[in-house]
Amino acid sequence: MDSFLEEEEEAAAAAAATKKAAVGSALLPALRLPSLPPYLYQPVSSHEYKLNFKKSKEVCLSYIQDAMLRKQWKRAAEFLTFYIESLEKDFSTEYMGPSEMIWRIGTEILCHHSHNSMKEFNSFIEQMKTLGVKRYLKVCLEHAFHLLCNGQIDEAYQNLLLAESWRFGEQTAIQNKEMKLIQAYRGLLDYYSWSKQKNILLQHGQDGLEDLSVEQEMHSCFRKAAMNLKEIIKIPGVWDLFVKCYVDLLEFYGDHNEAREVLNEYAYNSKFPANPNAHVYLYQFLKRHGESKKSLLSALKILHDIVPSHELMIDFNIMLQKSKKRKKRRLGLEVIFAVLDYAGWKENVKAWSCLARQVKQIVISEKHLDWIKQEWNPRKDWWPAFHFSRYLAKRNWQENESLSYEKALVAGILLGKDCKYFKYVSRRGCKAQVKRFRVLKKFLNKHNPVYLRISGLSDSSVQP
Repeated sequence: MDSFLEEEEEAAAAAAATKKAAVGSALLPALRLPSLPPYLYQPVSSHEYKLNFKKSKEVCLSYIQDAMLRKQWKRAAEFLTFYIESLEKDFSTEYMGPSEMIWRIGTEILCHHSHNSMKEFNSFIEQMKTLGVKRYLKVCLEHAFHLLCNGQIDEAYQNLLLAESWRFGEQTAIQNKEMKLIQAYRGLLDYYSWSKQKNILLQHGQDGLEDLSVEQEMHSCFRKAAMNLKEIIKIPGVWDLFVKCYVDLLEFYGDHNEAREVLNEYAYNSKFPANPNAHVYLYQFLKRHGESKKSLLSALKILHDIVPSHELMIDFNIMLQKSKKRKKRRLGLEVIFAVLDYAGWKENVKAWSCLARQVKQIVISEKHLDWIKQEWNPRKDWWPAFHFSRYLAKRNWQENESLSYEKALVAGILLGKDCKYFKYVSRRGCKAQVKRFRVLKKFLNKHNPVYLRISGLSDSSVQP
């Protein structure tokens, strides 16, 4: 009896599997559905079905969402299979528009499912392309990304070529931006091929060999890549990778003027969104080609305004400190104080060294103490706990002696020699017979009238 029931169940399961639609079978066939609410299975009249369909669909989608959030990919695939089968049985005339939902959910599940293969993914994506022409190019792009992530570069390139040749009446014009993206990513792969050919040619050059076919292939890739990359970066947007590749092509062939124009346009055109990387690329280009210090400072000043914690702010501070102009040295102090407002810089020796050097110079000269006062006043309520606690003094001393020295110098100037951080580090340094800590202690004792509570300095003691 049991064997008969088992055979009946197997036959029913096989029959259900054969009725699956192409989309459903592209996920994971013959999956056992987990328990669902009874009303999703109970036979109902046509009218009741239409009324309950929307609710059933929403419940099923909520189960899919829950399974995905819990990273239960097999369970999510089972619910999605049920969802697709339910849509196939829907006799209502209401347009449900589920194709994009199935595409996005199905793709996410297949990317994470342990039993997934590239063959299954490719089959699923190919079917998704036929479900809606409005999303055809987006699906093609996603397919290309997945192929690239799996190292199938040639397949991705062919996929983009086919997408580029796609035409569907008015939809071709409507999806103009998506088509430009398709072309741009193909250009990116042409750049990749150009880079490979370039490296081969350079290696042959070192060996004294000449390979005309490699050089011709390299120039062919250059032309195709440059044409497509140039087009995409004309559209306002964030195109970091495309800009970098295009500039690399131009620089290799010595077209520095166009490269500079591209980077200037990318950084300064008001139609483009504010993008710190645009100013980084411009600065790096100017530095590579030995441009004037004024140009370099201009690029870094805008970067400072956008991202005051950027790693290039150390370079910016050093350049400003070396300037003979008082205004620039003042800006340098502002820049380094702003950098150290961020937790990511708390233990950066170079940043603390820059600040220590500049405040020490100011204290020795006893000029521009108002600069320190202006920077310290808005920070004096939170920097002591943020940077100069006894706990940090102990940890910094144990982990990095150079860091503790630079911070102790700054702490002593800003908070006086009774500061917890300075007292702990100077005692440990002197006890360890480290000469520079003894010198540090003498320096602060000598300049006692200057460093005592900078926030309380009288106007007469501060020179312009």
